[in-house]
Amino acid sequence: MSSLADRPANPVVGLSAAHESAALHATGAAMYTDDLAVQTAGALTAWPVQSTEAHARVSVDVAPAYEVPGVVRVLTAADVPGLNDAGIKHDEPLFPSEAMYSGHALVWVLGETQEAARLGAEAVRVTYERLSSCITVAEAIAAGSYQGIARTVSRGDATAAMADSVHVFEGVSEVGGQEHFYLETQASLAVLDSESQYFVQCSTQHPSETQAIVAHVLDVPASRVTVQSLRMGGAFGGKEMQPHGFAAIAALGAKLTGRPVRLRLNRTQDITMTGKRHPFHLAWRAGFSADGLIQALDATLTADGGWSLDLSEPVLGRALCHVDNAYWIPNVHVHGRIAKTNKTSQTAFRGFGGPQGMFLIEDVLGRAAPVLGIEPAELRRRNFYRQGQRTPYGQLVKDAGRLETIWDQLSHESDLAARGAEVTAFNATHAETKRGLAITPVKFGISFNFSAFNQAGALVHVYKDGSVLINHGGTEMGQGLHTKMLQVAATALGLRLEQVRLAPTRTDKVPNTSATAASSSSDLNGGAVRDACEQIRARMAAVAGRLLDVDERDVRFDGGFVTGLGRLDERLTFAEVADAAYLQRVQLWAAGFYRTEGLHWNPDLMQGSPFKYFAYGAAATEVEVDGFTGAIRVRRVDIVHDVGDSLSPMLDLGQIEGGYVQGLGWLTLEELRWDETDGPGRGRLLTQSASTYKLPSFSEMPGEFNVRLFENAREDGAIYGSKAVGEPPLMLAFSAREAIRAAVGAFGPPGRSVELGSPATPEEVFWAVEAARAAMADAAAAGDDDSDSGLVTAGVTGA
Repeated sequence: MSSLADRPANPVVGLSAAHESAALHATGAAMYTDDLAVQTAGALTAWPVQSTEAHARVSVDVAPAYEVPGVVRVLTAADVPGLNDAGIKHDEPLFPSEAMYSGHALVWVLGETQEAARLGAEAVRVTYERLSSCITVAEAIAAGSYQGIARTVSRGDATAAMADSVHVFEGVSEVGGQEHFYLETQASLAVLDSESQYFVQCSTQHPSETQAIVAHVLDVPASRVTVQSLRMGGAFGGKEMQPHGFAAIAALGAKLTGRPVRLRLNRTQDITMTGKRHPFHLAWRAGFSADGLIQALDATLTADGGWSLDLSEPVLGRALCHVDNAYWIPNVHVHGRIAKTNKTSQTAFRGFGGPQGMFLIEDVLGRAAPVLGIEPAELRRRNFYRQGQRTPYGQLVKDAGRLETIWDQLSHESDLAARGAEVTAFNATHAETKRGLAITPVKFGISFNFSAFNQAGALVHVYKDGSVLINHGGTEMGQGLHTKMLQVAATALGLRLEQVRLAPTRTDKVPNTSATAASSSSDLNGGAVRDACEQIRARMAAVAGRLLDVDERDVRFDGGFVTGLGRLDERLTFAEVADAAYLQRVQLWAAGFYRTEGLHWNPDLMQGSPFKYFAYGAAATEVEVDGFTGAIRVRRVDIVHDVGDSLSPMLDLGQIEGGYVQGLGWLTLEELRWDETDGPGRGRLLTQSASTYKLPSFSEMPGEFNVRLFENAREDGAIYGSKAVGEPPLMLAFSAREAIRAAVGAFGPPGRSVELGSPATPEEVFWAVEAARAAMADAAAAGDDDSDSGLVTAGVTGA
């Protein structure tokens, strides 16, 4: 077997292929879970009864629901034959006796129609005994309300290094959450067949875990539950854990009624019931040398986990492993903990804690640069990792030199120096509008934090007519994974892309799969698909060798044809060899398996090498800020990003663009607001729809958007030399936030640290501009810059 990174002649990987479902998406013919439910005869609809209190003991009277025409059944805790729990930590009761957040589903009504189920839910009577609640992280910290295991990453002596630092800065940074807002809401369809087997169609990133949760709720073996994920209309991490309970409700309904049960949340239900990106509270101190080198970082990260653990522990772990981003910090002490609040249970979201961890160091550098009197770009570059250095948790930063190479390439291609001069000139002549230009790097570790998840399986069938069907454990949410797997299979078997077809992901074909998450799905499933294909190709090579009268080692598969070295004038079609293999009773299917090698991780010590490699990138963003309104306009974005030797360049470019824009939304637009008062609406999510929750739209797109893939970037030990692309680009959007900081700073005196709220909405930017103007007025009134030199000595305290 060749090296995993080696490519044969004329590979299909590396070509810019269209998404395998592009035509279906564009024409509206693509089917999703609820489309299948609508076509299922006799399907009942499930509708939740949601809590109106943030925290309360509840008593539920379901009798009135049965008086509503069309109501068939009300599901309660008494109906659960197995575990009344929707999670893997056993802290998420499927039917709770205590409402833990506003919007919590208490019971579910099954109706002949959606309207009957809705009216039945409205008829259910709920009595509340209100209990004390924590809505904000600050409230949870004050109350000592925590959950899960606290972790610490440590290296050197941060306290001593801080004391020896020439400049010490301290502050508190807060970064908000983010709503997934996938186009397709959570959906499941469950059918119980005549053999007491459950078939669950589900919009899930993790079919195997959905299968496990359904099985333990129903108290049946996993072998009696099959979960299929046809495709998802977006997910972004929001369908890694959250679908399990909804699938279990549908399956329980099917068990009790004997009829198919459909569950699809409407948009308001989805937003009020499902978890978000974790908001983080970050308290920090950072020490610098006289020449701007980071000497020490001491910080406490508090993640808002919501009402239950969900994936908060691994999210926190990844945040702790990414507080360094691209920078060498010799002395580190960073403590992480998870607050328990009465809000939705926060969950996976693209980047999985990495963005929140990186936010800390980027905010520190952005605040410190003006006070240190060093250009932000220079301060960042000065602190880059160098070859041979290790992360605070002990992993060697492989290919660290790529950081500077990418940085220099981007600086040159985007004409950064000349444009910086243009920005300065513009700001000097415009009093009420300022521009900012910033460049930031990304170093993101690829692999699951939990080593056991770094495995995958695949099942490949070659039929007698030469057609090929592949099934793998990854799921398709629009990111193009299935397309890449088709390209991998076509390359491994020497076929044209159109000769390979992919079957929907389902647990009775490939068992015990990991979630499609952590940007690892192409690495893992690609390795498994290639393994299966190489087994089949080796068997077919022996058959072809006999037919061509050459040694099987000299058989070549290319473009749908099979030839032998020295016999190039004679060739067979792949179909001819497949048919001959069948007649010779040669196995034409194979199960493939892949496990990521070289990983080791001790979560108790937070030490080891948890990542297969690092993905690198850099982005330069130019913005314009209106001093009257705080409105932001993104003028231009330039990106150079490392995806190794790309499996599918067009898909990768799309992922980079999409990741950047989603990061831009998180950092500048998308603001989750909850009712923090003590009134009757306490704990209610106030941003429940697209009318109150601002998403990036065409008006937020950059006027100019340039993306290039870093070249000559083969990654040895990864499938066909490629690298992950799903999550790392999101963090490129830090360049937009830092450009806004620069623009705001231009309203104030030089040498002043600028603090920005997160998200940096127009409101937050306006107040930052006002603060800068006030500082400018104070400096003008003082008639000198003494206050600035005082900042250098005293450092910066941020609120």
